[in-house]
Amino acid sequence: MKIVLAYSGGLDTSVIIPWLKENYDAEVIAACINVGLTKGETAGLEEKAIKQGAAKVYFEDVQEELITDYIYPMVKAGCVYEDKYLLGTSIARPLIAKKLVDIALKEGADAICHGATGKGNDQIRFELTIKALAPQIKIIAAWRDDKWTLTSRDDEIKYLMDRGIEVPMKKEDSYSRDSNLWHISHEGLELEDPANEPNYESLLKLGVSPEKAPDKPTYVEIGFEKGIPVTLDGKKVKPLELMTYLNKIGGENGVGITDLVENRVVGMKSRGVYETPGGTILYAAHRDLEYLCLDRQTTDYKETVRIKYADLIYRGEWFTPLREALAAFVDTTQEYVTGTARLKLYKGNIISAGVKSPYSLYNAELASFTTGELYSHKDAEGFINLMGLPLKVRAMMMNNLKK
Repeated sequence: MKIVLAYSGGLDTSVIIPWLKENYDAEVIAACINVGLTKGETAGLEEKAIKQGAAKVYFEDVQEELITDYIYPMVKAGCVYEDKYLLGTSIARPLIAKKLVDIALKEGADAICHGATGKGNDQIRFELTIKALAPQIKIIAAWRDDKWTLTSRDDEIKYLMDRGIEVPMKKEDSYSRDSNLWHISHEGLELEDPANEPNYESLLKLGVSPEKAPDKPTYVEIGFEKGIPVTLDGKKVKPLELMTYLNKIGGENGVGITDLVENRVVGMKSRGVYETPGGTILYAAHRDLEYLCLDRQTTDYKETVRIKYADLIYRGEWFTPLREALAAFVDTTQEYVTGTARLKLYKGNIISAGVKSPYSLYNAELASFTTGELYSHKDAEGFINLMGLPLKVRAMMMNNLKK
């Protein structure tokens, strides 16, 4: 049997390689899909997987693809789950699963295995993508498998130690983390009690708390073409360069830290802390530009779309007809979302500092308190009378009933 394993080199997947060999008598192909791993995280990864028992290792860097084909559509839509979560883990899972399918088809593999737990969202995101793209491939979810007898991270650590395999983490730093170029999430330890304040001193990886941010603000200007960021402080920039820089200055200024108790797809609530410094800046800049360029009806309806779109991403329904249809609507709304937005970053805050566009719908002559030729104050009287007619008729009816 040949199995492709979604491999990160973390605790779960380090255990799963020998576990698959012992329980499935399988040839394990470790597939590491790089969606933003650091050089420290990728160093020696192939050698580590081989030592753990992998027969072959794939390492694919898909960071640019993640930005252009997944993150940018999400930014254009304005997707935020439950008004706080910028979908950092969620948005990377469909791409990772797609690459696993590509490798499995290339290798003629019988199955794809992942290390997502039976309590979480990622199992759904991985498996819905696999079912949508390659329904013939078997899925092995280790944590749901009858052969899996490990029940905790301590069990996994002991499992590796019993087999003389190096443990890829320190027990005292056992937050459950997921990172990519868009964000890093933290779960576990003191965060399991929502009454506890996060220990930001030991928790944060991408930046500092607002209290430790500089006393002097940082300004950034982002230019967009049809909703897609293309310039940084007036200079053309590539997607990965843009995200790297925004993550850096956002982290330095304490931007993008979210503490959230969210509703998982499986029905339970979970608590996590998310760092999304660059993403938070990008969302703010794009939204400021939309305020200038979108008409009222489109803005109102897009609010409904963005909530549904965010829900689809969170639930792992990226490769679905509805998601593609919503993306087509969003692309239409972005036709004239072109211009620049300037922001001031200061101690965890993002403050608007000016926005301009050749397609601006703001008209100074209309908006000014000085009366201009385009608008007559008297025009409002008939409009208010018609708008208020249902209220007036109801009030008359209520008065008659009282008599």
